[in-house]
Amino acid sequence: MVDTILGRKIGMTQVFNDRGEIVPVTVIEAGPCIVTQLKSVEKDGYSAVQVGFGDIRPKLVNKPLAGHFEKAGVTARRHLREIRTEDTSVYKLGDEIKCDIFKPGQRIKVTGTSKGKGFQGVVKRFHFHGGDMTHGSMIHRKPQSGGATDAARTFKGTRKPGQMGNVQTTVRGLRIERIDADKNLLLIEGTVPGANGGLVTIQRINRI
Repeated sequence: MVDTILGRKIGMTQVFNDRGEIVPVTVIEAGPCIVTQLKSVEKDGYSAVQVGFGDIRPKLVNKPLAGHFEKAGVTARRHLREIRTEDTSVYKLGDEIKCDIFKPGQRIKVTGTSKGKGFQGVVKRFHFHGGDMTHGSMIHRKPQSGGATDAARTFKGTRKPGQMGNVQTTVRGLRIERIDADKNLLLIEGTVPGANGGLVTIQRINRI
């Protein structure tokens, strides 16, 4: 059985746990994911299940993908991802993978695209201390020294101003607080990467 599902981040709220404590949770619409292709070691060199998630208007799907969905006998999906699994025999094309593959209390990791914050300086991007705030300093929020100067180039990995955010981010060790299988909702304790409405991948990292 696969241990991963695609979802859409809805937002944050809070719930009461069994001890009467308030728990901040992120609400994720997890699935249903439709099986669109099965890959095997004999044919493809590895074993995986390709799933589709999210509705999309058929006119927005190009012809190669439209043929792919038609061959699988499923409606068009907005997102396609492959999930590695040792045994694909338990699935067939068109099967639905829902959030009931998880249980409350399980530990998971969530992968998403972090919020983009545009071009930022080093004080905000890397938490540099900055220069003196006195009159005449002229280097209040500048990077200041860039390291070695004889090389006549900038070394790779040097912390400079630039694009901040909008990168793939994974948060590990999150816990599932509650599941609403009827509405395909996962309530995950804590925060997950990305903006509301963004695509996320939820993977189980242990079993109970």
